[in-house]
Amino acid sequence: MSSVLNVVCNNYFTTYTPKALTRYDTHKRSELRSVYNSIVKMNTDTPWYLPITNKATQRYAVDIKENARELKNTIAQLGGLEENGFFSKKNAYSTDEQLVTASYIGPQKTAADVPSLELEVHSLASSQENLGSLLPEGRAALPPNTYSFDVNVGDMNYEFQFSVGESETNREVQDRLARLINNSGIGIRAEVTEFDAGTALRLTSEGGGKRQGKARSFHVSDSHTSKASGTVEYFGLNKTSIAASDASFAVNGRLQSSSSNHVTLDKTFDIQLKGVTPKDKPVRIGLKTDVESLADNVSHLIGGYNDFIKAASTYLDSQTKSRQLISEMKGIAASYTNSLEPMGFTLKDDGTLNMDAELLHQTAAQSSDVTESFGYLKSFSNMLLRKSEQISLNPMNYVQRIIVAYKNPGHNFIVPYATSAYSGMMFDGYC
Repeated sequence: MSSVLNVVCNNYFTTYTPKALTRYDTHKRSELRSVYNSIVKMNTDTPWYLPITNKATQRYAVDIKENARELKNTIAQLGGLEENGFFSKKNAYSTDEQLVTASYIGPQKTAADVPSLELEVHSLASSQENLGSLLPEGRAALPPNTYSFDVNVGDMNYEFQFSVGESETNREVQDRLARLINNSGIGIRAEVTEFDAGTALRLTSEGGGKRQGKARSFHVSDSHTSKASGTVEYFGLNKTSIAASDASFAVNGRLQSSSSNHVTLDKTFDIQLKGVTPKDKPVRIGLKTDVESLADNVSHLIGGYNDFIKAASTYLDSQTKSRQLISEMKGIAASYTNSLEPMGFTLKDDGTLNMDAELLHQTAAQSSDVTESFGYLKSFSNMLLRKSEQISLNPMNYVQRIIVAYKNPGHNFIVPYATSAYSGMMFDGYC
């Protein structure tokens, strides 16, 4: 059962949630209780519907829920969950975002209270890569049998078993091994790489840098495996083409290293290393001014709203109720149009918002009271937050369904798990 759940989760995260999770995707017990109570209230008088079996419709339901979650997280990251957080959220700057990006994670202070840093990147953390033997097209030279091999990752050891048929080709076996490794979720990504003379199986560790001081991030062998051996040598699974290495960088002249290109400096800046800096040309990291931070927050809010509208619009031709979803979101934006236009915002026919960045900066710079001048934006973000929570709670509200029966008002049982049909969509076809 655990292997089935692993496959389900892998499919869910790679298909529907390729975006990174945030700290707002974890919840306290009280928050989970609140969600449960909301589901109970919502389902009290909800009629019974026929189950949704259409795969495209199921994907649509999952997709709009995930996009609603993404919008909610965008607002939360901008301080939208706090009373005045939207206006006080600080942002970091990098003088060269092609090489280093930065975000501020420290306490709310003025730019003058947070000293800037000079960062020199000498080398990036790299993942271990094993490029296997180049095999020609045609039948595999391995005798038909059941084979196995072991993969050691950190302190864990995993065994993989597979069979080779009488007439299977090298490419068919390589594709099966790639799927087998990718679906295992052990931290190694596998792909079949094509060359002029044939194909080779490439294995890459998902985490960069060395692990626990070891020279290799992972090791493949079949010398002590339970089934027939020979596949490691035949496919070249243990041929390391790129060795794992740690990132090397200097902060204000102090040399440091990290097994990841994602580092935290002084509990103040969250840094993503993206390239090596030229010699004697460090990247400067610091806090943006309040006006610049506010403009960035507004830009990210509008970007999150527009991304949601665009994602929902992709289903206009296939899902009839997606038009209702877009109309409701557009209605929220339309109710604030008159207030937002002087700040440089215009509502387009497709429901997205266009932003004049220069006019927004001018408005923020000339404002004596940001809370008052941008109060409508805060109200707009609150409305979007409530709407995203509603959509996330019941995405099936925007799916065309057939009603089976209405409940007897005042004489029905509470059905708190009626929305479990939504969860079942992710498991359908695996169990």
